[in-house]
Amino acid sequence: MIKIAIVEDENEYVHTLRSYLKRYETEHGLNFQVEVFSDGLDILSDYTAGYDIILMDIQMKHLNGMKTAEKIREFDEEVIFIFITSSSQFAVEGYMVDALGYVLKPVPYLSFSQILNKAVRKTIKKQEIQYMNIDVDGGTMRINLDSVYYIESQLHHLLIHTEKGDYITPGPMKRMEEILTPHGFSKCHNAYLVNFKHVTGILNNYVLLFSGHKIPVSRTRKKSFMDGLTDYLGG
Repeated sequence: MIKIAIVEDENEYVHTLRSYLKRYETEHGLNFQVEVFSDGLDILSDYTAGYDIILMDIQMKHLNGMKTAEKIREFDEEVIFIFITSSSQFAVEGYMVDALGYVLKPVPYLSFSQILNKAVRKTIKKQEIQYMNIDVDGGTMRINLDSVYYIESQLHHLLIHTEKGDYITPGPMKRMEEILTPHGFSKCHNAYLVNFKHVTGILNNYVLLFSGHKIPVSRTRKKSFMDGLTDYLGG
């Protein structure tokens, strides 16, 4: 299942894009889940990082497509933008939000299917990677699990340390442990959940990460953590 959002204020083009997506589904044996928004403000309201591809009109009445994409990028680094525009002058601006490309109105199916094909290939490749969504101040973030170094419990919140920075999210460590243990994470301490992928060793009761972080290991957790690390490394 590939989730696609159409952000377009002209019904004519909404109809065209929907029909093109159905045609593409039939031709390629895929299944799309499509949701339509009539303006940038609509998709930004309670935005969750759940879409794989966003087909974004540039020129809209209340909030244009470029400003909308900039706002979305603050919470979602992974979604693929394809701009639908009446002028190629916006193409350069699209690179500011790492857009895959654009299609000029009136939208021909051949051009649309070619760029959609690139987006679909990228999406299928990304779906092989494990992600999780977390609640943060102002919205929801999608995080690549491989990028997470470790998670630290701080009272009623969790501090998630990643390659791209740190994020604070509410919730108990126990729930996070349940979610991430099957993906190569383990507690070395009641307050720390570590990604085995980033562990370079254990020395003087500290877990050492490739990033340079040093995380304390508790006596009660040391054996189970070591056993888990040995299994992860293949014996």
